[in-house]
Amino acid sequence: MSLNRRTLLAAAALLAPGAALARTRAMTVYKTPTCGCCDGWVEHLRRAGFETTVEILDDLSSIRRRHGLPDRLMSCHSGVADGYIFEGHVPATDVIRLLDQRPRAVGLAVPGMPLGSPGMEVPGRPGQPYETLLVLNGGAARVYARHNQG
Repeated sequence: MSLNRRTLLAAAALLAPGAALARTRAMTVYKTPTCGCCDGWVEHLRRAGFETTVEILDDLSSIRRRHGLPDRLMSCHSGVADGYIFEGHVPATDVIRLLDQRPRAVGLAVPGMPLGSPGMEVPGRPGQPYETLLVLNGGAARVYARHNQG
């Protein structure tokens, strides 16, 4: 059986370094009906290549509890992808890095709503420094990334 040139090129593209980066990533975002900044975060994810499904709920506590997110790390919305939870205005670059690394963890959180984080940009106002936290099993957290706005 012979392979034609198109088939060989397609196979080579799949095996090429970086081919995994081109894959589509999916995330379900849970938000309340009154959250406007959540829409900005969803748009940020979409620009980064995520296919997002948005589910509007009156209360997100059951989603957070199911995924092991401690109350102290809550923010205004939650995203779930590949078994991880992403709480608050987590930059897409941090989400992609975590999904590529696949650590033993609950997910990532940006507690509060830091000015300048994705979805919290205000034209004419500088952002504030903030940290993305890696949420470990059992509820402990440590710094995963620092973001210096200015």
